Amino acid sequence: MPQPLTSSRSARLSGRVRVPGDKSISHRALILGALATGRTRITGLLDAEDVTATAKAVAALGAEVRRCDGMVEVAGQGVGGLIAPGAPLDFGNSGTGSRLMLGAVAGNPIVVEFTGDESLCRRPMGRVLKPLNLMGLEVDDGRATLPLKIRGTDDLIPIDYTLPVPSAQVKSAILLAGLHAPGKTTVIEALPTRDHTERMLGYFGAELLAEEREGGRAITICGDAELHGAAIAVPGDPSSAAFLVAAALIAEHSDVTIEGVLMNPTRSGFVETLREMGGSIELLDLRHEGGEPVADLRVRSSALKGLRVPAERAPSMIDEYPMLACLAAFAEGETRMEGLSELKAKESDRLAATEAGLKACGVEARIEGDDLIVHGSGGVKGGALVKTHMDHRIAMAFLTLGLGADAPVTVDDTTMIATSFPSFAALMSTLGARFS
Repeated sequence: MPQPLTSSRSARLSGRVRVPGDKSISHRALILGALATGRTRITGLLDAEDVTATAKAVAALGAEVRRCDGMVEVAGQGVGGLIAPGAPLDFGNSGTGSRLMLGAVAGNPIVVEFTGDESLCRRPMGRVLKPLNLMGLEVDDGRATLPLKIRGTDDLIPIDYTLPVPSAQVKSAILLAGLHAPGKTTVIEALPTRDHTERMLGYFGAELLAEEREGGRAITICGDAELHGAAIAVPGDPSSAAFLVAAALIAEHSDVTIEGVLMNPTRSGFVETLREMGGSIELLDLRHEGGEPVADLRVRSSALKGLRVPAERAPSMIDEYPMLACLAAFAEGETRMEGLSELKAKESDRLAATEAGLKACGVEARIEGDDLIVHGSGGVKGGALVKTHMDHRIAMAFLTLGLGADAPVTVDDTTMIATSFPSFAALMSTLGARFS
């Protein structure tokens, strides 16, 4: 049953909080732990449906996963050591888990069925399957969406592959498959995408080289690899922190500190953009944890101004655009967000869903090709019912918008928020946010 929720204007948000662990790093820690020999101990793993689905898949493939003393331990099977599961791997709503696992499974001589929920089964897998097919992965019936049955092989072919569009998921799937292939597998990206896979592969002992080439950045993985279990500390998810940052900016007289947020340069576009818009966001105690840069963010309410967000920034903040568009409604002037084609292939068509939600709340917004243009007037009317289209980020973005709008904003369903940020409403409420 759908679970609607309403947010109302909140006068002041204040306090110190910590958001749950980063979803992207959580998926990768589980998968690389399964491909390593020995035990991998993970602290701060995100406790949400998407990551739970990956943990169950890892266990079904033969890697023991257990929780103990506040951490998760994975007993790895080694590269090439995964076993055929006794049932289809169900990834629920997780595009990241399913796409990365395709690469991890490719180098094992097993047959595996992949499936997911209604939303995931509509989302494209062709961009991941194409390079994996070149390496030797077989797909029954030539399908490009879930459910699908794949046949891995212990005789993968190394490839050089240029990404047709920026995608950390495709890059990661190829690199994970490349662990099994003899020789060197190289991925070339024109624009940098999140690099958690490269960082973590090196941390687990893989031989990897990243270098600038004509046409972009080339990442090369050496095959026939041996990974060794490691201790991983998962930092706070910047995509989850984005909603708290946004709420503090638009709720009057707010002063909020969010502790331990991942500040990887490939994920920091949202904070960078908001600071350019006039947002008061301080980075405190910048440090490194588990091979990743981390900081505490102090955010205070601010008057924002519109600006142009170039297409080359999209990979570093692709999940935050619905929230940015909602913030742009509170800014003075026009905000033009360019190069957002990737938003059309997420849990929903986020580009269309964001435009529709903004218009319902009385905001002037329009789509031009792959660009989203929002005309801000310093305030938002609100008073609308927003359709979420089963998309957790649309739901959270418009609930956050409602905290600063003149009239309450209701979203038609919040059940899917559990896929990435189950404590969203509770954590916001501790700061003073009003939900009903």
